[in-house]
Amino acid sequence: MTFWAYMLHCNGGRLYVGHTDDLERRVAQHIAGAIPGFTRDFAPVELVWSQEFPTRLEAMGTERRIKGWSRAKKLALIRGDWNSIVTLAKKKCSPSTSSGRTDVGTRAEDHA
Repeated sequence: MTFWAYMLHCNGGRLYVGHTDDLERRVAQHIAGAIPGFTRDFAPVELVWSQEFPTRLEAMGTERRIKGWSRAKKLALIRGDWNSIVTLAKKKCSPSTSSGRTDVGTRAEDHA
């Protein structure tokens, strides 16, 4: 079975990232407004990027990783601009959105 990570361009320039095991069906559902939530609230939507994966875990992992990216990095992915993606990844100076830790190394005890 094939799985997909995908990105939709929504009304107002918003971007939505998801994963599925049937890309055509899922995108059609988003376009039709059949899925309550973000994409229905910000319709119309258009598929702007997708990538195929052999497992659901890989597709989900990619979805989660991309959701943590900046808008600039997502737009570079849509363009296929790997040089910009690498540059933007190196510029990241804040903690990972997936770690949730912002206090690492800030307490006096950590420096003792």
